[in-house]
Amino acid sequence: MLNRHFSLVLLLAVVLGGAEACNNDKLTSLNSNPNAPADVPVTTIWTNAARTAVSRWLGSGYDLRGTEWVVQHLAEVQYPDEDDYKRLQASSTTTWFDFPYQSELEDFRKVYQKGKASNNAGIWAPAAIMRTLDFSYLTNTFGDIPYFQALAGDSSSATLTPTYDPQAAIYADFFTQLDAASKALSGASNGLGSADPIYGGDPKAWQKFANSLRLRLAMQIVNKDPATASTQIAAALAAPGGVFTSNADNATVDWPGDGVYNNPWSDNFAGRDDHRMSQTFMNLMLGMNDPRIPVFAQPTSRDTTINPAFANYAGMPNGLVQATAQPYFNDTSRPGLIFWPPANLAAVSGGTGKATPTYVMTYAEVALIEAEAANRSLGGLTPAQAQGFYNSGVTASLEQWGVGSSASAYLAQPNIAYAGGTNGLVQIDTQEWIALFTDGGTTWSLWRRTCVPNTVKPGPNAITDIVPRRFEYSNTEYSVNAAQVEAAVARQGSDDLTTPMWWDVQTAAPTYTAGCGSR
Repeated sequence: MLNRHFSLVLLLAVVLGGAEACNNDKLTSLNSNPNAPADVPVTTIWTNAARTAVSRWLGSGYDLRGTEWVVQHLAEVQYPDEDDYKRLQASSTTTWFDFPYQSELEDFRKVYQKGKASNNAGIWAPAAIMRTLDFSYLTNTFGDIPYFQALAGDSSSATLTPTYDPQAAIYADFFTQLDAASKALSGASNGLGSADPIYGGDPKAWQKFANSLRLRLAMQIVNKDPATASTQIAAALAAPGGVFTSNADNATVDWPGDGVYNNPWSDNFAGRDDHRMSQTFMNLMLGMNDPRIPVFAQPTSRDTTINPAFANYAGMPNGLVQATAQPYFNDTSRPGLIFWPPANLAAVSGGTGKATPTYVMTYAEVALIEAEAANRSLGGLTPAQAQGFYNSGVTASLEQWGVGSSASAYLAQPNIAYAGGTNGLVQIDTQEWIALFTDGGTTWSLWRRTCVPNTVKPGPNAITDIVPRRFEYSNTEYSVNAAQVEAAVARQGSDDLTTPMWWDVQTAAPTYTAGCGSR
């Protein structure tokens, strides 16, 4: 839990305070471990923090046991608890709420401090960017969270009961942090080098990532605060270095696949075979003749009638119980071979997933955000620019997944060719929902903001009648920081799955349809 570090600091203070009458020189000597380093190199801290953060939000826990089911990219064929939302309740969210504070966020704080102390923006700015990314998943999952008083370490401002800050204030600081990082990276030296598994420490690449993340977060608040969203979109596009302009700019972790550092989806599939493609996802792609189908999914022996061109691909319904899910075990598609290791429990052959990159943010997402901004005349963009951004985003996603040669034919289909207006917005958001496959958290934020696709609805055995708007705070927080949790709940609303957070005003979206997300 997030207060453990503070507890250790307090305990150490008590011990040292009680020892003041002793010989402090001897005490210091006795408490020195000659075999432990006095200081860990910043590069070592960085590598661990970056890999941990990416694996947490895009790996086998939060993503593959939570958000991929909520957005209905995947469905659960054997263990329905996560597919009917039980694992999103307070008894199961400790690893997603508490652990980031204990682990990578604390490490990013240390890297940031070391970079500031050495006046090296090539160190502190990437830490500020990753810290913002990490916190964005946290707040977009829970709403109000400890932010400004969190991670104070042993400073004079440290507290055992950090305040839960309003999401509006957290977002405002996100923009401040990313703006400062982007500006500082102009002319910065590479301070991380090969220790950085994302960009090899390249300051220009990190600068583009900072601006692109700012673009994502700006669009996220558009239904609640369109003026600020437009201002921040314009600022991101005009910031030094600009945003992503091709797949070469993608923020990825290229896993060695050496058995120690593997793609986390691949590690997940090595030991389990309970994931199937969701019927919501597959039916949408089958209806669009989407060339990504054979990449995202594996064929089955079942011959379906949905689309003769992809006759052996099928998804299963979400939110079933074990008895009703079991018949789909052999007749629906598993995730594609690009996510599976060669050796696995299911005896799936041909898996190539150990070294598949994890996509933290992509040009496809950026171009589609630009397309939406243009369609809605935000950030200085105009509707006349929307089609170009849309085509670039769709093409980039197909190229990212190795089917770029199909882009022209795909975009020429009447239901894919950009239509403009509200119908064009639906197309843009649909393509972004598809392009974000493997990043369930960001997809969920997109869906809550847009209601696209409107076919995402709770399954028959889900514990709520609407698609969750948030996860519940962890039980451990109620045991150690109850007053602050309760203050957040009083401000935000009931601590349950159906309470929307500050930016979640879906009914204000141009693409909203009545009853969206309701069973």
